[in-house]
Formats: sequence, structure tokens, C-alpha cells
Amino acid sequence: MAGIIRRNIFIALLFATAVATSAPRLAAQAPPGPIRLFVDASDAPQKILHARMEMPVVPGPLTLYYAKWIPGEHEGDGPILNVAGLKLTAGGKPVAWRRDLVNMCAIHLEVPPGTDTLGVNLDFLLSAPTTGFSAGASATPYVDDLNWNQVLLYPAGYDASDITFIPSLRVPAGWQFATALPGAKRDGDTIAFSPISLDSLVDSPVLAGRNFRVIDLTPGQNPPHEMDIAADSAAALEMPPDMQAHFRSLVAETGALFGARHYRDYHFLLTLSDDVAHFGLEHHESSDDRVAERSLIDDAGRVEFADLLPHEFVHSWNGKYRRPEDLLSPDYQQPMRDDLLWVYEGLTEYLGQVLTARTGLLTLDQAHAALAEVAATAATRPGREWRSLQDTADAAPYLYDAGHDWENWRRGTDFYEEGELLWLDVDSTLRRLTGDKESMNDFCRAFYAGGPANEPALKTYTFDDIVATLNALAPYDWAAYLRVRLDSIAPTTPTEAIENSGWKITYSNQPNEVEDTRDSFRGRVNLIFSIGLLLDTEGSVTDVIHGSPSYAAGIGPGMKITAVNGKQFSPAVLRDAVAAAKSTAAPIQLIIASGAQIQTYSVDYHGGLRYPHLERDASRPNFLDEIFHPLAK
Repeated sequence: MAGIIRRNIFIALLFATAVATSAPRLAAQAPPGPIRLFVDASDAPQKILHARMEMPVVPGPLTLYYAKWIPGEHEGDGPILNVAGLKLTAGGKPVAWRRDLVNMCAIHLEVPPGTDTLGVNLDFLLSAPTTGFSAGASATPYVDDLNWNQVLLYPAGYDASDITFIPSLRVPAGWQFATALPGAKRDGDTIAFSPISLDSLVDSPVLAGRNFRVIDLTPGQNPPHEMDIAADSAAALEMPPDMQAHFRSLVAETGALFGARHYRDYHFLLTLSDDVAHFGLEHHESSDDRVAERSLIDDAGRVEFADLLPHEFVHSWNGKYRRPEDLLSPDYQQPMRDDLLWVYEGLTEYLGQVLTARTGLLTLDQAHAALAEVAATAATRPGREWRSLQDTADAAPYLYDAGHDWENWRRGTDFYEEGELLWLDVDSTLRRLTGDKESMNDFCRAFYAGGPANEPALKTYTFDDIVATLNALAPYDWAAYLRVRLDSIAPTTPTEAIENSGWKITYSNQPNEVEDTRDSFRGRVNLIFSIGLLLDTEGSVTDVIHGSPSYAAGIGPGMKITAVNGKQFSPAVLRDAVAAAKSTAAPIQLIIASGAQIQTYSVDYHGGLRYPHLERDASRPNFLDEIFHPLAK
């Protein structure tokens, strides 16, 4: 009881003194008036959108912006490359414009005398590759994912929250749609929305499609939650009842975890297609989730994307309601500073994985297997010998665009997976320090409490706020604890996190269930824990572990294995050769093509197949299974 009283006093003090923080305001007065935006997506199956704006203006110099730093993408990747056909008019006459030579997302013009409305017409090209975030492929003949930042310009010099749009959207004939935008009124195939601020508009994508399904996850409850699904086939929509139950449990479990909701309603916008970019992108009252077409109806697909919706849903609290102070860009032009992504993304990754287990989207055994693969991969990553975890966050604007070749040596966006392990260790440490009376469950109820009920809000935070919240739960030198793990070279976080939760990483020749299922789904052969190779099922090498036996043999990314020990390459033949090498002194002989060159490479390895697993350590408390245990049941 004393702990509960102390925690409640802390929460009251924290939010009695907290002030919703935003970036410095850019203008003392509002723009001239609301901008009317008409988007025609009727040609989306042809891979093109048409947009028209009626923008109130005053005569004189004017700069228009195209959104560059998109919230949730953590890099300046606004898809300006795909804007075409830009034409400005005043009174029906063309207005000349010129792009800024430094900021490619800014254009300059002179508004003619006597002009109060500027016409803006542009097309957005949807023929992007299936990579990246919202700049990637987003339309097929059956679905379209509209992000409003793709199709609009706005005046410079104002906060996005001060600029008002009156949007409307035309969808292909007969298509259905879903969005968190309020006030939708449909007339035929055109939907009109209520006036809304630019920041809320950019935060509210629209999913439209020919094959469409809406599932009410919380019938009769407030706030409402629904899953809106568009697919390239009607068959792909047939989510089995047990999976629907898991997503209903997800809503219940987040309520138990956070104790408050900061949205009016919530939409899981789910796209099922093999021909769009696959990712998840968070928004305050929705998430933009894009996965393979059969992800709801094939067992392997369900395992592959099990943790995606929990991760993006957690972002409504961690990332949207509470956001690092440095990640605010008031006009989408000011660079975001990503130094706290180990909280924004790392903590979200951790809580998303926990919720995946608590809701049954993965079984307990599968949750153990998934965690074993994450921890073993992090521990095997030699790039940790020179680049700190903190630097992976600092360098995120570049690392997001890095390829998978030499990823283990370069490091990538490791603040997700190693961030997950860091927060697992924080959870176990809280439990150890307090005799299992405080945990990350309590942190979440403290840190994400406050604010208006069932309404969007924003409270920023700093590193010191994280430390203060942890100290209120369990007095400790949390600042030093975190900085050692963030700033050190090759800290023991992966193994430490597993061991402190009551388990240990072991290896055997038996495949890890989740890793094996996901590798099969992705068409990937993962031998990084043995010979140090990651390749596709055709033999093309994706990555080589720096310092591994394959690295020592001279193999590099981009090469292609054509034969193994005199036999034509196949994944099974390669695995059999790695297993057989354990009982012979002879190296594994690989014939490899590198460009026009064909050469034999000798891999001197004799450790057999190795796959990671978790094994219970009975000498320690089993915090991990406590963490995975549902709260709402």
C-alpha cells in the first residue's frame, strides 16, 4: 500500500508541474485562412494521384514547403522526388516559381498584386519501389494508402498546428475507405472531411480499397477501436476468429498497461498486398500497417507480422502522446534529432514484444524463441565493437537507408532490437531492486498517465524525465546505468538482459521455431551463428559476419554460391555440409560467382549447425514469464 501511495503522489506531482512542450513557435499570427485541398485518387491503380489546392494568400514574396521530416520516419525523406506537374496560378494565369537551392522541399514565388487565392496543382507518382516508408509503393489495382503529406504544399513561416486545411478525397468507383480523420461525409465516390490542422492531417492517413473489411474490436465501448483491412484479394480478408480475439486482447492489455487512452478512437489500417512497401508507421489515432497479402490466413505470415500491430499501437502512447523533445519539427522542415530513439523505438519494441506474448499473438514458447533470436543476433554483431548503441540512434537518418550488406559490421537501426533488450534489463532490474513490487508496468502507468481522457495530446520528455520516473519507482543511479549501456563499446546487454530475467542463451543444431518460420517466409537462409552467412534461397549472399569463418575465407555480400562440396547449391545442401563438417577436418568447399569471376572458397568451420534458444536458469527468479503474463486476465 505504501508503494502505491508513493507512486500516486509522484504521478500527481509529475503532471501537476508538467507543461505540454512544443518546438518554438514560428509565427505570432495565423496564416491568411484555410486551404482547400482536393485529392483525386481515382487513378491510383494507374499509380498516380492528382491534387488541387485553393490557398489564401496576400500579394508579395511567398515560400511554399513540401513536408520533408515526416513524424515517425526519423529522417528527412519526404518524397519530393515523386511530385510532378506542379503548376501555380493566380486568377487563371500562371505564376512562376523556383526551387530553393539548399532546401529542395521549398519553392519561392511572387504573388501578383490583387491576388487573394493561389491555385496549386500537382500530381504524385505512385510508381515507387516496394522499399522505404510512406515514400515507398503504396498503391495497386485494389488498394491505395494515402498519406496527405504526399500531395500538399503549405506556406512557410507557421507552425503546422496553425495551418488549417479543408480536405476532400475522391476514391476509385465503389472502393471503401477508413481513416481517423473526423467528420467524413461521402457523396458518391468523394469524401469531404471537416477542417483540420496540418499536423493532424499529416497524422491521419487514409486506407482505401476494393476488397475491404471492418472489424469492430470493442463493440459498445468508448473509445471505439476497429481494424480496417484492404487487400489485393477477397480471400486475404478472412482473418480467423482466434486471431480477432488476440487483437481484442491487445486493446484490453494496453488499457491495463497504460491506464489511460489519449485518442478519440483508434483505427488499425491494415494493407494486405505483396506489391506495396511493407512496414508499420505510427499515428496518434491510427497506424499504417502494410504486410504480405496472405499474412492473416497463412500460419507463417501470422508469425512474421505478429508483433507489428502491437508495436505501432504502443506508439500512440510512446511517440505520439509522449515524444522526445528533440523529435519535434514544427513545420516539417526543421531536422529532427534522434538521440532518444532508444526510448521512442527501443521501448516501443520491448512493449510491443511483451504485448505480443500477453495477447497470444505468439505463444509463450514462440515468444521465448523470438527473444532468443534477437539476443543472439545482437551478441553476434561485431559492429558493437566500434559503434555504440547511442550512435545507432544519433545516426538514424543515415542508417535507415543503409542496405543489409555488411549490416553486422556497420550496424543498422539497432536501437530497436538492442533497445528491446535494454528495456528488458531495466524491467528485471526494477523487479530485483524492489523485491518484484515495481516493474515496467508501473513505469508505463506513471509515465503515460495524465492528459485529457480519450483526446489526443502531447507531452514531450527528455533523458532526465526518464531517469526521474525510474528513480521514483526504485532509487538507483539510473542515469549511470543507462549511459554505460548506451555509450560503451560492446556492453554485455544482450546476455545480461536474458540472464537477469531468469534465462540464458544456448545453442543447438535444432532450428529456432520463430527464426525458422520467419526465414522461410522471407526466403532467407540464416547461418550467421555457424559459418557467418546470411543469404537468400537462390544462394545470393546478403551479409557476412565480420570475423566469421566465411569472412576469413574471403566471401562478401553480393556474391552467389552455385555449388557446395561438388553439389549444386540449395539451402538443404548447404545446411547438410555445415552439419557434416563437424565430423571432418576438411573445409567446406563453395563455388561462388562474384560478378564475372567464378572461384572456389574454403570455409574452415567444424562447429556444426547452431541455432539460439532460451533455457531456464533455476538459480534466478523467472521474471521473463512474469513479464509475458497477461495483465487484463
